[in-house]
Amino acid sequence: MTSAAIVEIRHLFKSYRRGGQIVPVLHDLSFDIAQGEFLALMGPSGSGKSTLLNLIAGIDKPDSGELRIDGEDVSRLSESELADWRAANIGFIFQFYNLMPVLTAFENVELPLLLTGLSRRARRERVQLALELVSLVDRMAHYPSELSGGQQQRVAIARAIITDPLLIVADEPTGDLDRVSAAEILGLLERLNRELGKTIVMVTHDQRASMRANVIKHLDKGELVNGETSAKAG
Repeated sequence: MTSAAIVEIRHLFKSYRRGGQIVPVLHDLSFDIAQGEFLALMGPSGSGKSTLLNLIAGIDKPDSGELRIDGEDVSRLSESELADWRAANIGFIFQFYNLMPVLTAFENVELPLLLTGLSRRARRERVQLALELVSLVDRMAHYPSELSGGQQQRVAIARAIITDPLLIVADEPTGDLDRVSAAEILGLLERLNRELGKTIVMVTHDQRASMRANVIKHLDKGELVNGETSAKAG
């Protein structure tokens, strides 16, 4: 049985102005992402995959077309509506972690909860649960500079899931990690997908990373190439 689509993309176009020129980036894209899917977006540099990820995450807006996420056409939202929607629905994981260096691991993970009405005790319980999930409870008082790259990325994943987002978007999440740490991070993303049912959209250059997803889509010059590949059987 196919899961319902959580992301519906129809005739999406995006271009950027560079000097006096308009540079097309995405051209007439249409596809769905199912609830609970782990999608890897692949393609050469300049293929439009990071632009597409930014549109899905509500960081940027398309020129035209429809982008519905859980029934909401986010392309129609104002900037302030989009910021509120993003905070409520998207968990971000970046290549370079984007942790606040002056905050401990605990405080970095807690940060998105400060925008909610949760009590201090409720926040603490949630942060501890998230850090347990990424096996970092024993490092919660450490600052980013005291953590390895893999540990910093695990803190970033805990921060991404702390608000129980609709979607997790990951931009080259293993791009700055050695092979062992990368495998750990990918295993963690697989668990979030398989055990917690999280829908994940990941941009990656790494063929090994893409094989952890259950659907792979290839972009080239702003268009989907050869539909999609099932990365894993079953």
